[in-house]
Amino acid sequence: MSGPEVLVVGGGLHGLSAAFHLARRGRRVRVLEAGRLARHASGFSAGGVRTLGRHPAEIPLALEALELWHRIEELVGDDCGFRASGQVKVAESEADLAVLEERAAALRAAGYAHEEMVDAAGLRRLLPAVAPHAVGGMVVRRDGFASPYRTSLAFGRAARGLGAEIVEGARVIAAERRDGLWHLRTADGAEHAAPVLVNAAGAWGARLARHLGEEIPLGFNAFMMMLTARLPAFVTPVVGATARPISFKQAESGQVMIGGGHKGIGSLESGATTLNVERLAYSARTALELFPILAETRIVHAWAGIEGVTPDDIPVIGPSALAEGVIHAFGFCGHGFELGPLVGDIVAQLATQGSTNRPIAAFAPGRFASDRLGGPAAAAPRAALPQPAG
Repeated sequence: MSGPEVLVVGGGLHGLSAAFHLARRGRRVRVLEAGRLARHASGFSAGGVRTLGRHPAEIPLALEALELWHRIEELVGDDCGFRASGQVKVAESEADLAVLEERAAALRAAGYAHEEMVDAAGLRRLLPAVAPHAVGGMVVRRDGFASPYRTSLAFGRAARGLGAEIVEGARVIAAERRDGLWHLRTADGAEHAAPVLVNAAGAWGARLARHLGEEIPLGFNAFMMMLTARLPAFVTPVVGATARPISFKQAESGQVMIGGGHKGIGSLESGATTLNVERLAYSARTALELFPILAETRIVHAWAGIEGVTPDDIPVIGPSALAEGVIHAFGFCGHGFELGPLVGDIVAQLATQGSTNRPIAAFAPGRFASDRLGGPAAAAPRAALPQPAG
């Protein structure tokens, strides 16, 4: 059998989704994962399937990705724990409500109708246990959540079922373009070569890009999550707040998962994470203020996953600006899970057709180039819509 036609670096959701969609198109694919599959953000996120509150550039992708989520079992043979519970953004003040109303008006003007305003009574129909001070909110009823680890492994199984190779413990330490192929050397001394390279290395994506001769600015965060003991069912949708960072949902087990972007400490060298107890406590207090019923439970587990973060807080998706045969898909800034099933298809289109019909210009890897050359930094695509926090 011939060698791979595409090398995918990164065994998180986006890398495995890319492998799956490429294999569906008949390409020979090999995934190189430095550790084990879904070890970082892909397996340890909140699992929100969210179109609510998206950056304007992400809205078309998020809406298309949501349609894939609603038929995820048909796509990969596993429902991935997806539940169309809805997602709600709570307004805790009149000022919050004004922010949401302004966004809703801008969305309507742009032709979108998926984000729906609700008054105080409508909010309590959605969230009977919400605190009395909440005055309204915004809802997307077809949003929901899924299991991040299960989803990532489902895409990996589906990719393998179509012939993709997945190699764990394969940390890339060198890359060279030679004779029309990308030659990657891994820490175990093995060499892998293919004409096309997909950089889905998550928080390590900029390091790989540097190996390929391209500088892309990327920070990273160790986003933290908490899990409570079981409670009787009291909330169905995923919940966020308008002015405070919080992500909140109750699983079928009765346990509540609390996140929202609070950061621990992580190391790109070791991949290890350390929790920030003070920030976890702040997150827990926010959840308790929104849902006083949480006073009846306790935190039983907390963890963090490392994720790449770009200067403009939107991902890098598209062909390399400098390196032949390279496609980047990383830097999802803590909100890439919902996009995963679609981003893999975008990568597959770029690899097999050289273009995509999806609007990805805002995510171009070269958008930061002027900053590298000493000129003014490339600005984020102008947000025509006001952005609620969270």
